[in-house]
Amino acid sequence: MARKQILSGVALGAAAMLVLSGCASGGGSGDGGAGGGEAQTGGTLKVLAQGDVDRLDPQLTAYVPVNSVVRSISRSLLSYVSSNDVDERIELTGDLATEVPTASEDGLTYEIKLRDGVTWDAPDGARPIVAGDVARGIERICNPHIGAALGGYFINLIDGMAEYCEGFAGVAAEPAAMKDYIESNDISGIATPDDQTVVFTLVEPASDFTSMLSLPTANPAPVEVLDYLPDSPEYRENFVASGPYTVASYTPDVKWEFVRNESWNADSDPLRKAYVDTIEMTMGVEGDAAMQQLQAGSADMLFDLSPSPANIQQLTAANDEKFTTMENGGIDQFMWFNTASDNNGGALQKLEVRQAIQYAIDKPAVVQVMGGEDIASVTNGIFGPGINGYEDFSLYGDESGKADPEKAKELLKKAGVENLTLKFPYRNVGTQPDIAQTVQASLEAAGITVELFPVPPTDYYANFMTNRENASGGKWDVALVGWSPDWVGGAARSVFQPQFSFDGTPQAYNYVDFNSDKANELADQALAAATPEEAGKLWHEVDKTVMAESPIVSIVSRKKANYHSDRVQNFEIYALAQNGDWANVWLKQ
Repeated sequence: MARKQILSGVALGAAAMLVLSGCASGGGSGDGGAGGGEAQTGGTLKVLAQGDVDRLDPQLTAYVPVNSVVRSISRSLLSYVSSNDVDERIELTGDLATEVPTASEDGLTYEIKLRDGVTWDAPDGARPIVAGDVARGIERICNPHIGAALGGYFINLIDGMAEYCEGFAGVAAEPAAMKDYIESNDISGIATPDDQTVVFTLVEPASDFTSMLSLPTANPAPVEVLDYLPDSPEYRENFVASGPYTVASYTPDVKWEFVRNESWNADSDPLRKAYVDTIEMTMGVEGDAAMQQLQAGSADMLFDLSPSPANIQQLTAANDEKFTTMENGGIDQFMWFNTASDNNGGALQKLEVRQAIQYAIDKPAVVQVMGGEDIASVTNGIFGPGINGYEDFSLYGDESGKADPEKAKELLKKAGVENLTLKFPYRNVGTQPDIAQTVQASLEAAGITVELFPVPPTDYYANFMTNRENASGGKWDVALVGWSPDWVGGAARSVFQPQFSFDGTPQAYNYVDFNSDKANELADQALAAATPEEAGKLWHEVDKTVMAESPIVSIVSRKKANYHSDRVQNFEIYALAQNGDWANVWLKQ
């Protein structure tokens, strides 16, 4: 989905992109300031941001950087230890749940046991988080005011939830009406036999269901939220925290301040140490200015910003240990073909034409534009490094991704296509113009004419690419996008389902309703697989099956780059945020 400097499970680009899982490496040791000595408590962590959160409401957020905020103020059912070890940080563990549940023998039922001592920072004092709060959180996913961006995974999987949401859609988008619906209706696939137990029943086996429970979308919700419109100003003003911090003040697009939640019970939280006293997030800061502040020590960490290619080159040359990178499973960039258009006599509807363009693009040249091999690498499939199912392969040329313009010309001639002219939109921000021009040069070397035209970055996904009339009307022929998985490790579904499957209901980021019955069948087998190893092999077959039909050109996977000030210690990655864990860093005083 388009979310991000990396948004989660959404297309990359609305901000940038989320990418999960991978290796922490840096200009130096790669520990990112893990820091020796004894941890110190206190101080204010100063975070710099270009923009605001998409949503503060955990059920509704889909922007990868916001996972740093949610981690600090809201507890999840399952989560991850913050770590610079690639394997450790993508291993699910209990947060509110005492442990990661296992499926019943038929793969349809999961039982969650809640920890003792977990509490809400309720208006009338600390109150236990109970099973009913978990059910309420899931029920809020399909509210008629602002539906959860990642809610589709749950709606289509939990027994009875589709019917529940269908009924909810007919309710007035007003607090009283929505509250009445939630309190008067249940999802049949969620049972709460006692305050400490939640039982989920699914409509089909799903080996990744427990990973979904790590998403903020599945976080419990206190009863107080029913008095406000979801994520409204009133909701934010009356936020009820369950994490170690809570909202102290907020000025939209200017500043967030989070302070200690006095109701938080440290003994009940195995994942957050909460060393700092206060977290301040200042918005409206541009990338170069942010880096200057971090290097000067007047600020500490980045929110939705990353070092630029020029910054990366300098930091790498200086062997700066505060600079780290991580693979995250995302691909940024890849290029969609508009097969819904009749432009060029419907040329892009011909497989040989799409295959020709696969050979035409010089992927290593794009790597260099994006900052070189320290930050980017060639890809040839729909999955990026870090996803279970990713393997190096190439159906078009060798795995290096080097262009073969003569092969491209040969395939175009075989397809009977001459004078191919492609309309190519691009985002006029950051390195996107340079990337578009690099791809244009590759295509023109193969005899393909390219008409570049800029689209404002705020409109690119929201108003241009997701407007289906632009595809059917031939407003574009090829377009660069990016995608990041919504969770880590076994996250192949969150790449495949939203982009490369179609069941008759259009999806925002499957721009041309691409579908492959064979790939769908393999995906179903992967989701029902008994082991991660078996699932990974099947997802790789999904990857090859999709790429054989050539709906996209996979070009480059970009690592997530992070940087922090010298006073930040214990900078360890929280996988869902692809950044150091605010709830676990400490500051040199």
